[in-house]
Amino acid sequence: MSGRGSRGCRSSWLHLNEDNGRFLLLALLIALYLLVGAAVFSALESPSELRAQSRWNWTLRNFSDTFNISMAELSAFLREYEAAIAAGIKVDSLRPRWDFTGAFYFVGTVVSTIGK
Repeated sequence: MSGRGSRGCRSSWLHLNEDNGRFLLLALLIALYLLVGAAVFSALESPSELRAQSRWNWTLRNFSDTFNISMAELSAFLREYEAAIAAGIKVDSLRPRWDFTGAFYFVGTVVSTIGK
């Protein structure tokens, strides 16, 4: 085979038409934008999160010592509390979350926001 045949195959593999080139460039720019945004957000928020975690750990240790509760028991209690909150259970609830009125409101919201 001549060098021309293999070169033609290689150039067709690398060749992008204008629309595909623009799409690829846009995809690369979006990916770069997301990576830079993630780096900036992480750099800004990480110190605050570490401070909050430190304060929370101090509060847990203080509570554990004050009320003579082991950290394991306290952690188990807090996991149960988080599960209850995620399920929609409230400590001072005047009415159930999913009574007929609440369910009707939810269904109305879903139906009214679904588009064509």
